[in-house]
Amino acid sequence: MIRHIVLFKFRDDLQNAEKKTKLEKIKFSLEVLTQKVESLKKMEVGINQNPDETYDLALTSDFESMDGLKAYAVHPEHLEVAALIREILDKRACVDYEI
Repeated sequence: MIRHIVLFKFRDDLQNAEKKTKLEKIKFSLEVLTQKVESLKKMEVGINQNPDETYDLALTSDFESMDGLKAYAVHPEHLEVAALIREILDKRACVDYEI
């Protein structure tokens, strides 16, 4: 099993209301992927509540294998959500490890 963890930091120039709206839309869009991408076994998405931290959103997802993760990465439904994220993305950090 592979655990895929991603942290997203979004642009600082976004107004709070706009950022909150976009975060909620991205969170929902990511969570729906569990119903659309067969290789995605589990996903948890959290919006940062600690204003002292840098990153805005955390994603944890599980796949049967690295091949499953690779299939997810190019899946059309995932690519649509990735495009939403890229619109406001500043930084991304990722770790994939075996569990």
